[in-house]
Amino acid sequence: MTTTDTTEQVRARIEEHADELAALGPANESLGRLDDQAAKVLRDSGVMRLLQPKEHGGLEAHPRDFAETVLRLAALDGSTGWVAGIVGVHPWELAMADPRVQEEVWGEDQDTWVASPYAPMGVLTPTDDGWTLRGRWQFSSGTDHCDWIFLGAMLGDANGQVAQPPTMMHVILPRADYTIIPDSWDVVGLRGTGSKDIVVDGAFIPSYRALEYTKVAEGIAADEAGLTETGYHVPFSCVFPLGITSAVIGICEGALAHHAQWQASRTTVSGAASKDDPYALFALSEAAADIAASRAALLDNVTRMYDAVAAGHRPTFAERAAGRRTQVQAAWRAVRALDEVVARSGGNAMRMDNPIQRFWRDAHTGLAHAIHVPGPTFHAAGLTDLGLEPPVGPLRSMI
Repeated sequence: MTTTDTTEQVRARIEEHADELAALGPANESLGRLDDQAAKVLRDSGVMRLLQPKEHGGLEAHPRDFAETVLRLAALDGSTGWVAGIVGVHPWELAMADPRVQEEVWGEDQDTWVASPYAPMGVLTPTDDGWTLRGRWQFSSGTDHCDWIFLGAMLGDANGQVAQPPTMMHVILPRADYTIIPDSWDVVGLRGTGSKDIVVDGAFIPSYRALEYTKVAEGIAADEAGLTETGYHVPFSCVFPLGITSAVIGICEGALAHHAQWQASRTTVSGAASKDDPYALFALSEAAADIAASRAALLDNVTRMYDAVAAGHRPTFAERAAGRRTQVQAAWRAVRALDEVVARSGGNAMRMDNPIQRFWRDAHTGLAHAIHVPGPTFHAAGLTDLGLEPPVGPLRSMI
């Protein structure tokens, strides 16, 4: 990839390797992480640079372009799309960090990948010019192919206890400062994402390698970093879930394609051809429409948010909550539609050599991500719909 590449060229490189990425799906699952060749194709394609700042070799692409690329990758293989959606978001936030840490990450290699998770499972104990960090985190997708990591942590006191009032931070660590726990990712779906546990035991975090979560969520971090590109001012609660939900919907699109191919030549135990079954065709068409609606809703949502920001508007809590509701519902609608066609694919679709079952397992595992839990988001959005005061506490989480 060159620094003058376009999103169209990124997608063209993915299409050149589409058959290869699809064929590597079983290998990813067997390894419990992305096959090295799958990771190489992603790296060479430039997908992880779509949201990266131009001064570090990125494209500063429209988040819609990022989402459409993840959708395509996930339709080829769920784990590949998921890793692209998760790891591909991190350059967007790193653009808001201190220039010193950006240089540390990208100074020698602009294709360096950064893992996560953001869940605040560690505590920062203050020390001179920074903190020491201890904790254990789950779900670090794509971590085997990453050399740095974002971790969520709570500010602590001198005794290592969470300080009051609680303050959540995103901290950035090099690979030498954390341990990836082998064999900590044994799951039913998205096995190829290698979303393993991470342990940090007393690593020093200089203050310039930290971002206050509230500032990121409220758009203050982008302001303070002097970023002018519109995409960096789209709310975190829109951009971060975008990669995850794009992967889930893309997985459903991939499953639908495999189902259609399977049905075209399938004969049931009664001897009837599926292509002659009006009920099977109805289910296929209904699912296709619902999955397409999910795609459209997700892409329209991020485009509207981007356009509002470009016009100088900072989205309100109510607007962010409505956007999250749209994103969550899009994922659920797509997976429910997938269930309808999988249930009509026949028993042979559940054989381990049939990709339908793998896509089905991947979709349900992706739907189980915390970002897709509807209750708190729908509750918060409902309150704002009634014109009531925005909620406090956990109901505000990731909005």
